[in-house]
Amino acid sequence: MNPAANSPAFDRPRFDKKFRAGILGATGTVGQRLVELLADHPWFELTEVAASERSSGKKYSEAVNWHLNTSIPVAAANLVVKSLEPALDCDFVFSALDSSVAGPAEEEFARAGYPVVSNSKNHRMSPDVPLLIPEVNAAHLDAIPVQQKNRGYGSGFIVTNPNCSTAGLVLVLKPLADAFGLEKIFVVTLQAVSGAGYPGVASLDILGNVVPFIGGEEEKMEEEPQKLLGRWDGSRFVEAGVGISAHCNRVPVENGHLECLSLSLKKIATLAEVREALRDFRVSEELAALPTAVKNPVIVLDEENRPQPRRDVDAGNGMAAVVGRVRECPLLDVKLTLLSHNLLRGAAGAALLNAELLASRGFFTRSRVQADTQDVPAPVSS
Repeated sequence: MNPAANSPAFDRPRFDKKFRAGILGATGTVGQRLVELLADHPWFELTEVAASERSSGKKYSEAVNWHLNTSIPVAAANLVVKSLEPALDCDFVFSALDSSVAGPAEEEFARAGYPVVSNSKNHRMSPDVPLLIPEVNAAHLDAIPVQQKNRGYGSGFIVTNPNCSTAGLVLVLKPLADAFGLEKIFVVTLQAVSGAGYPGVASLDILGNVVPFIGGEEEKMEEEPQKLLGRWDGSRFVEAGVGISAHCNRVPVENGHLECLSLSLKKIATLAEVREALRDFRVSEELAALPTAVKNPVIVLDEENRPQPRRDVDAGNGMAAVVGRVRECPLLDVKLTLLSHNLLRGAAGAALLNAELLASRGFFTRSRVQADTQDVPAPVSS
């Protein structure tokens, strides 16, 4: 993904040095995407990769089973994979760890002074951890000082991005919530196999088939939007109080989660007004200046047979949600179909965008590993 493509013409913050990024779980599916996205990033450089004991001590190119269509970035290939110990030479870390180890590992890094930008599920619903989609709830970053005080983290903290199926859903719900208010949501997902990681679902289980169960997925979709669409009151997160019911299915599609959504609104709205609210959803100038952001994160198509994963999954460099089939619902008020890229908008790209917002707001400084020998990067005025 080219961070510069589709970016608006706002002045971006510039830094006198790039921030040094580490990746925990760098050999996995999301970790590989992060390695790829950081290759030419204007603000961040990848200086550390960490993974399980079986990979530590090897060069990244030797430890990883690389399965992206691009080549391993040269800068990453020769990095030596480190263990999951908070002694990495970097200013912050991305966590792409499996949930079986992510919880305590992320806490150890935060306690050691590292900002942790997590894709893992472990801390998403913690009462003092922001669950962040920058276009939706950037104000939730106000919880970080409370988290640091509560946990004794010093300069470290944890920020998470939501589940891959939640990410596209809430990006579409946000402008509708702002314009009309939300009462009830009924959503059925058709989720790509890449969302299960690698090697994922066995071919004989998914080819020519649909699996109507994804462990824990429905619970995440019903819980996470409440926090994302809610508010931080200075001491805790207050949930949005929207009724949500989700059915989640695995389908034989490589990338892209398609979701069929019906919802009831608090205010009466015509279909034209609903389409207009979605089309007019634009990010603030602050967010538009982030390298990975897109100015219009929701794209509305008029064709009756769109969106489709094969045709639309890379819209907005994979960071936009694509909406189609906006029509009346005979049970609720409105129904529509939405599509988002589960590995970009829903995982690696989401974490990267979160890190960019944190950097732009001054949450990153030099880690304590080199605090005595390196200057703190400061914004340079344009």
